[in-house]
Amino acid sequence: MQHFPIFLAVAGRRIVLSGGGDAAMAKLRLLMKTEAKLTVIAADVAPEIQRWAAQDKLTIINRAMQPGDALCAALFYAANEDDAEDARVAAIANAEGALVNIVDNLADSQFITPAIVDRDPVTVAIGTEGAAPVLARAIKADLEARLPQSLGVLARIGKTFRHAVDVLPMGRKRRDFWSSFYFGAGPKAFDEKGEAAVIPTLETLLDQQIMATDTAGHVDLVGAGPGDPELLTLKARNALDKADVVIHDRLVTPEILELARREAIIIDAGKEGFGPSMAQSDIDALIVEHAQNGHHVVRLKAGDPTVFGRLDEEIEALEAAQVSYRIIPGITAASAAVAHIGQSLTKRNRNSAVRLITGHDTKGYADHDWKALAAPGEVAAIYMGKKSARFIQGRLLMHGADPATPVTIIENVSRADQRIIATTLVALEPTMSQSRLSGPVITFYGLAPREAAAQSLKLKEFA
Repeated sequence: MQHFPIFLAVAGRRIVLSGGGDAAMAKLRLLMKTEAKLTVIAADVAPEIQRWAAQDKLTIINRAMQPGDALCAALFYAANEDDAEDARVAAIANAEGALVNIVDNLADSQFITPAIVDRDPVTVAIGTEGAAPVLARAIKADLEARLPQSLGVLARIGKTFRHAVDVLPMGRKRRDFWSSFYFGAGPKAFDEKGEAAVIPTLETLLDQQIMATDTAGHVDLVGAGPGDPELLTLKARNALDKADVVIHDRLVTPEILELARREAIIIDAGKEGFGPSMAQSDIDALIVEHAQNGHHVVRLKAGDPTVFGRLDEEIEALEAAQVSYRIIPGITAASAAVAHIGQSLTKRNRNSAVRLITGHDTKGYADHDWKALAAPGEVAAIYMGKKSARFIQGRLLMHGADPATPVTIIENVSRADQRIIATTLVALEPTMSQSRLSGPVITFYGLAPREAAAQSLKLKEFA
């Protein structure tokens, strides 16, 4: 992020613009929405700008800009449509302490003006750092269509009512009140009876919320998928929108945590195999405690919570405390990973079943039916198998597995830094160690990336 988005207070402050043509008019149409004191400096000023001056919307200085003209200005726009003149006036303004924007010159500007959706006092700013103005305009058009014109009126009236709502406790109860107003009762009252009906509607809603019994807490046990935020389900996304508390494991990516509300409490309850961990009993107690405090809790687990997620223990703790819950499944790492190598977990005439196994459990390296796994054509997705790779390799070879059985190692499944490493069972170690894997890994036994599998088949046919 090269430009940090802020909303600058400009009421009563100077904004100076140098230029009097089309570029100047485009900026002024936006600036006149503010309560700033606008000054336009140009020897030649368009008739439209002159009319705005006659309406006391701005002040014109009919000459070229001189030193001293930008003193005490919060913002300065160079809009002369002449590179040399824009550079000259920008240097003056910069020396006099104003933040400078040169129209159509991103590199030399200290700030940029975003595309804006105006539902005053609700303002949505859209910026692409100059990379894609067409995209910014498309997003603006989409938001313009989605946000009703009445939203600004409701927000303005709602702002005057905020002190009255302080009688409600912070958190879910207050959020439910405003949600009911902005997305239900408020628009309905405005559409049916106009602005005069909005305050009575707020008063009725507040009375109802004060008299309502406290809402019981609730827990959503949510699968965050393998890491790519676009692989979140809609239910998972909606749960994050509503959460007061998010308790997540260490494999949930920062990009997904960014989707939670800013006011939400975010708690890292991470575990690491053979490493530092929060005890499961402590996690269970933490979930129950926040739910009993009336919070909407999201227990966020990477992948799918039903796959190696200690889900049953958390459900048992919730049921013992009589806390309501629901399970929101996610895309498990095996499903995402197999898609990235262009294969299928099952295939006619190869395998009619696939095993999801773990490399270790609470007692150490996990044991499995190695004899069955070693049979030709078997496929297994091995979770948490990084540190147990040599153990798994040895057990399979000991039970007669073909040393040439394909193995695929996928690190950071679905993320930008994903790595796919094709190897064989006999080379699983030292490949695993030599690859210096630092992220979460899933290992496919019996599957090669499609390109590697096709190449191997060609070599066998040639031989």
